[in-house]
Amino acid sequence: MEFPIAYGLEKVDLPLILTSGKLKNLCFLIDTGSTHNSLFDFVYNHFKDEFKLLEGTYRTMGIEGHYKETPIIEATLNFEGIDYTSTFSVLDASEAIKQVQDETGVQIHGVLGVQFLIENKWIVDFEKLEIRSNGEV
Repeated sequence: MEFPIAYGLEKVDLPLILTSGKLKNLCFLIDTGSTHNSLFDFVYNHFKDEFKLLEGTYRTMGIEGHYKETPIIEATLNFEGIDYTSTFSVLDASEAIKQVQDETGVQIHGVLGVQFLIENKWIVDFEKLEIRSNGEV
């Protein structure tokens, strides 16, 4: 399976991927520098029934560089017809997301970090501007 990231890189210089399925058109930033996945709190609050709240918290560094204790959820997201389940920090990143939206016109709903990439065997190919899954090269 291949997921294109060229559009996001060409339009706003960010590797972005959109969900399909039930939670359609959520925009996620692929962040190879992020150890955990994040779902922004406004998305969580809107779609609470779609996520499973887990016990405990993550100590997460937010986009602005400050550590926060965040709730942990389990989320199943669909990309190109395939469901992927992982855990996410529910993060309030309102200021940073607003700044990205003001600068690019794109609203980001969360971050897929290294955790997601490894769990799902996604390989980011910046030369071909795509993500390959299941370790396919």
